[in-house]
Amino acid sequence: MKTRTRALALAGTAALLAAVALASPAPAAPVEAKAASVHGGAAIFFPYAPKDDIRFTVDAEAVPWTKPHPDTPGLEKGLPTDARGRVTISHHYKETGFTGTAEAEVDCLVTGGKTATLTAVVKSSNVGWEGKRIGISVQDGERGAPDRVGFSWAVANVDVKADGSVAEPRVGTCMAPAPFTEVVKGGFKVAPAPLSPLPKP
Repeated sequence: MKTRTRALALAGTAALLAAVALASPAPAAPVEAKAASVHGGAAIFFPYAPKDDIRFTVDAEAVPWTKPHPDTPGLEKGLPTDARGRVTISHHYKETGFTGTAEAEVDCLVTGGKTATLTAVVKSSNVGWEGKRIGISVQDGERGAPDRVGFSWAVANVDVKADGSVAEPRVGTCMAPAPFTEVVKGGFKVAPAPLSPLPKP
């Protein structure tokens, strides 16, 4: 009798464990980390041209390790800040009625919290900027604060040489000043992400 009771108890335990196993969800598939990105468009207030209409649109996404430099030691697989996308700029000068425009291809993006820094190489413009790399910073405002934008010309990126002459050096990848202007219309969404791990050898 005891043996039969023990066998029934063991059978019941096995059935309970089987039921629990069936009811338990399967292990979740690993979630792939999202890439950093910046999207949006806005008009800004630039204090040195308060009457002008200056607008930026940015659609940029990080694509780490996708732009290799095979002839450069250490960069054979590219950079963790490699990126793709497009930037457009429009500056309407109130005084003259002229509108300067440029369209550029994103080559670098890095984020820190709700701030992003990116660079893009101009592909077309009506101000002679073709081939020029430009740097832009974007801050996604929080707690009611306005979004902000910075850019690598007008007030930044000046190289004063030993003889006192001034030149504008080429902008390096992901190099841009702090977001020093305020968005007055529109806005940007910054999706931050940590730097991508080193690729496997």
